[in-house]
Amino acid sequence: MRKKTKSVPYFVYILACADGSLYTGVTTDVKRRFAEHKEGTGGRFTRARKVRRIVYTERRPDRSSAQKREAEIKSWPRAKKLALIAYSNA
Repeated sequence: MRKKTKSVPYFVYILACADGSLYTGVTTDVKRRFAEHKEGTGGRFTRARKVRRIVYTERRPDRSSAQKREAEIKSWPRAKKLALIAYSNA
């Protein structure tokens, strides 16, 4: 029998960048990942565009579901992403 290991929650997040663009990613620790993006070690996209703030987070039970949700959100047009952000802040 396999032992059940405690599943670590993952988060899908959206960041607003200085140029008005939106960045979507996945992590287990949103604060740490945001700090990495701010320091310029988070990825090429955010290094070039300078992240400003976290505008959306969504908790997922595991990495697989988080990555599927990330891919779904990334496929959306900008207007739909902005609607998601607005709805979550309402």
